[in-house]
Amino acid sequence: MNSVRKCTILLAVSAIACGCEGGGHVKATKNVPAALRPVAKEASQEELLDRYNTFARHLQTVNATVELKTTAGSKYSGVIEDYHEIKAFVLAARPSEIRMIGQVPVVGKTAFDMASDGQTFEVSIPSKNKFLEGPIAFERASSKPIENLRPQHLVEALLWPEVRKEEEVVFEENSDDAARYYVLTVLRGGYKTEILRRIWFDRADLNVVRLQGYGAKGALLSDVRYADWQPVAAAGSARAAIDDYPRIIRLDRPRDEYHLDMNVTKITMNEPLGPDRFRLEPPAGAEIVKVGEATEDKKP
Repeated sequence: MNSVRKCTILLAVSAIACGCEGGGHVKATKNVPAALRPVAKEASQEELLDRYNTFARHLQTVNATVELKTTAGSKYSGVIEDYHEIKAFVLAARPSEIRMIGQVPVVGKTAFDMASDGQTFEVSIPSKNKFLEGPIAFERASSKPIENLRPQHLVEALLWPEVRKEEEVVFEENSDDAARYYVLTVLRGGYKTEILRRIWFDRADLNVVRLQGYGAKGALLSDVRYADWQPVAAAGSARAAIDDYPRIIRLDRPRDEYHLDMNVTKITMNEPLGPDRFRLEPPAGAEIVKVGEATEDKKP
């Protein structure tokens, strides 16, 4: 290659890089003020496990008022339904009790009342005069995604399960355009090792920002995202161990094809919640539907 050709190529490359050709620009510089630059904190696997388990161990009950918005369906099913935002009252207690009462906006009538004790679930829908009940182990998906919503799906989103000492944990760093993360992957042992849970920590403050739960064969069952951590009132041992709680919680259930957006407007932790507050009885005259007891068509 002669010197003239080399010079021509270098000039062309320089012109493009500098944005000189045709007055265009291929480079833009944006300076981020020092006060707005996030700091990626350092933490070890042991420190993160202790931080997570301390929160999980000391949080025993939740009493919250939330603004709830539900979306059911997906592009895979071909139909996406957005439901009106409602006000809901949520009670949760370890190990697995939960109750949620949703109210119709303005008029304040009950839209639904659902409860679970970790073994069975009940859902009352006054507008349809129906009362659904069945075992939480029932996994047959409904053709209507909104009917896949179960109260127990909220339990692990609100009351995190502890990582036990016998569970193997894999530690990694991750990042995207929004932040840098530490990720703890908890493995399920047995005949075949599988992912049980993934816990995401934002390195800016080491708060948990995402909690993913997996089933058999690596199936992603739940994907919960947390944001806007704020101080919260707590009782008992949680007062010293827990300072904040997320005010924005998004629960995705990809296989059930629905997600919930919860904006927590009021919350109290670790106040005593008697068993009667989780008891749900069928309203008088309601049609009782036994979920999971449908008789399959007999083969000829």
